[in-house]
Amino acid sequence: MDSEALSTFLTIYRSGGVSNAAKILHRSQPAISRRIALLEDELGVPLFERIAGRTVLSDAGRVMVPYAERAVAATRDAENAVRSLIRSNSGPVALAVVGTLAGGGLATIMKRFTREHPDVALTLRTARSAEVSDLIRRGEATIGLRYDFDRSTDLDHERLFAERLQVVCAPDHPRAGGRIRKLAELRNERWIAFPEVPGRREITASHVFALFQTHGLGEIDWTPVDSLTAQRRLIESGFGIALLAQSMVADELKASNIATIDVGDLAASHDIVAVTRRDGFLSAASRHLLDIIRAHYSADKIATVKRARRQVAKRQIASPRARRG
Repeated sequence: MDSEALSTFLTIYRSGGVSNAAKILHRSQPAISRRIALLEDELGVPLFERIAGRTVLSDAGRVMVPYAERAVAATRDAENAVRSLIRSNSGPVALAVVGTLAGGGLATIMKRFTREHPDVALTLRTARSAEVSDLIRRGEATIGLRYDFDRSTDLDHERLFAERLQVVCAPDHPRAGGRIRKLAELRNERWIAFPEVPGRREITASHVFALFQTHGLGEIDWTPVDSLTAQRRLIESGFGIALLAQSMVADELKASNIATIDVGDLAASHDIVAVTRRDGFLSAASRHLLDIIRAHYSADKIATVKRARRQVAKRQIASPRARRG
């Protein structure tokens, strides 16, 4: 059993059939079929079945998948480790991030890395949090950035930042820039939120709807929008309000295209977590990228603390004036 056979097996599984795998691997269909037949002969069991014209995993194939993924990932680790001995500051580094984290901050991180490592091929993929973990687990990405912790024991996690959630609205909204005691006071507003898609759970969407429930907004008027860019434009236009992380609307807030509503009983945040494969190989360039990511989010922590202190100071100044008035 060799890594090429296991890689072929995984490609058939992920692409849904021999013909698709042949296109991806640039091999003929008979060559792909022979490779899998040899692997099945070696194991003594079929790995795929044909059901209703579709190629699906057999029971043995389902058992095989996680072991094949780890073996193929370990082979990539070995190749990268040997190459790093030849040139320590080169080679590929693949970064996988949740799409809503791929904003200006990530662009700053990537710009700095490519400037300091011009010979390193840095690639970026966006995915949902669970998919980011899968890409790391399979060795298709080196470092992942996702929301919340994955319970899997074959991944290492590092909490980078707790990103505060806030209510955002159009600048001309009646409550823009103001403060309310409870989130429930906004139950009659039209809300914009990421949809919860069956079978494709995203932590951010589930978290927001859980907050709605716990704050008494179980039945609300809401519009599902799966694009962050579209959400921002709809909020700017006054179509609705949303509960979003600060970085998602940082540019719009800076330009005063979007405003916030301060909510007294809302103390919620998303954990941003770096994910790597446990015992996986990280090249010098990969470790440096991880250090740049850590430094970026450490700076965010400091900036967040300073903002919070300024907001508290403003309230303390405004409070006596309010009492005198």
